[in-house]
Amino acid sequence: MNIEGISAVVTGAASGLGEATARELARRGAKVAVFDRDTEKGEKVASEIGGIFCEADVTSDEKVAAAFAKAREAHGQERVLVNCAGVANAAKTVARDKETKAPKFYPMVQFELAIQINLIGTFRCIAHSAFGMVNLDPLEDGERGCIVNTASVAAQDGQIGQVAYSASKGGVLAMALPIARDLMNDGVRVNTILPGIFKTPMVAMMPPNVQEALAAQVPFPKRLGQPEEYAKLACFMVENSYMNAESVRLDGGIRMAPR
Repeated sequence: MNIEGISAVVTGAASGLGEATARELARRGAKVAVFDRDTEKGEKVASEIGGIFCEADVTSDEKVAAAFAKAREAHGQERVLVNCAGVANAAKTVARDKETKAPKFYPMVQFELAIQINLIGTFRCIAHSAFGMVNLDPLEDGERGCIVNTASVAAQDGQIGQVAYSASKGGVLAMALPIARDLMNDGVRVNTILPGIFKTPMVAMMPPNVQEALAAQVPFPKRLGQPEEYAKLACFMVENSYMNAESVRLDGGIRMAPR
């Protein structure tokens, strides 16, 4: 698929991997809708790339539908959706109080939050986008659209305390193949990226020594991933029409240890 001139939607595009992807798509000539809950940052990114900001909370059917309606009114039906909206949290299945050593019950609200945003929110955006994509005129090879989802290496190498995050991202990874099969006769492709440790705003707030320790775990190159590297892979998945139902780790070769 040729990116130039197409309409694209990127969720979580006010910062991090989503922002880098929105900027790269725009640089290549796409009309980009920036989906995010952060209005101030989202408006700024959209203004700088010549796109449109659409306030979107991926846990809400109504807000997601409204965001897609706004994007399509401005740019037409999107041919590309890149899902980057997500949240990370940490809690052990059974933790112990540091002083009393008494076991503490898992905070279920954290598990539900990760599933609602990372997994259900991703599928909610897929469902809305694919519903519109299947009615587009086909391009070469009968292609109508392309969806790129963001899982995580935690989907395969979940660490201590990552049960909720790993479960949510494992779901994102697992659903790509059946969705690609659901949409194969309509010419819509679905692929998944599993990022390793990237220098996103959350990681950038960590002390330098912590960032250095994380980078040292990467086999090669021994550094944190750059959001622009994720964006380039996402665009490759869009441009290469033979890439479908695939999952790709983008992690410098890291395999996460238990902690």
